[in-house]
Amino acid sequence: MTAEQLQALITAGLPCQHCDLEGDGRHWYATIVSSAFEGKRLIQRHQQVYATLGSRMHTDEVHALSMKTFTPTEWAAKAT
Repeated sequence: MTAEQLQALITAGLPCQHCDLEGDGRHWYATIVSSAFEGKRLIQRHQQVYATLGSRMHTDEVHALSMKTFTPTEWAAKAT
């Protein structure tokens, strides 16, 4: 899977203001900013992202995904 394919899957399932991916095709590192994360705990945010990937996590298409998830407000605060 390419970074573009993985990004397309995530952004199709979540309203993302920002989605940046780095990786080697098996191990991925994502920074995701979405209003869908408002009021959610970290584990709930990660579950939302995993849900957008569906069976791809179970079939090893995406072997590992490490994430940093932010709401738009958290992202804006981080930029300052």
